[in-house]
Parts: sequence; C-alpha cells; structure tokens
Amino acid sequence: MMTRVRIDRWLWAARFFKTRSLAARACDLGRIDSGGQPAKPSREVRVGDLLQVKNDGGGFQVEVLALSEMRGPAAVAGTLYRETEASRELRLKLAEERKAVPHFEAWREGKPSKRDRREIDRFRGRV
Repeated sequence: MMTRVRIDRWLWAARFFKTRSLAARACDLGRIDSGGQPAKPSREVRVGDLLQVKNDGGGFQVEVLALSEMRGPAAVAGTLYRETEASRELRLKLAEERKAVPHFEAWREGKPSKRDRREIDRFRGRV
C-alpha cells in the first residue's frame, strides 16, 4: 500500500485537473496549499492532509482520505477525498450569487443583424 504520492499526481487522479501538467502548473502558481503552505508539485501527500485547491470550479478545502497515482472513473476519484462542510457551503453560496447576477451578452461590432434588429424593436415596444 502507498503511504505517499506526489501532490500533482494525486490532484490529477482525484480529477481536480484534466492533466498532470495542469496540476503541476497550479502548484507553481500557488493555487494549491497543503497545511497552510503553498505546495510544490513534488510535495508528497499523505492520508489525513488538508488541502486548499483553487481551480476553474472554484475553491475547495479537502481532506485526503486515500492515495492513488492512477486516474480512474469519477466515482472512484470521489472516494479519494472529502470536502469540508465550510468549503461546500461557501462554494454553493458563491454559485447561487453567480446565478443571481444577470448575464449580459457583449455587443457585437458593426450594425445589428436582422435578428438583433427584431429583438431591439420588440424591446422598444415596436412589434
């Protein structure tokens, strides 16, 4: 049984990042903390470690439950860690706030298309 695994390999196996090089890059950029310290890609992870992971999906605070160097199905990857309650609540709250903010489409350059013109007319009340 394994007792230690490189953090970049574990993050990839736990499906936080799509490739191992992306996981290593996140470590280099300081987006991964292990025990409150920025983690280098070669740092070893042990069962029971507390990791702070910042990726495109948001910020996660996870406790390492199992070690793996192999990337498997998402169901298996989920068994490698447990997200803390505080982390889950904060992430869900931020997701709700993002949904509440109205999304505006950036205006295209040039004149409006036929479809855009119809939407503008509908908006101004000229059906």
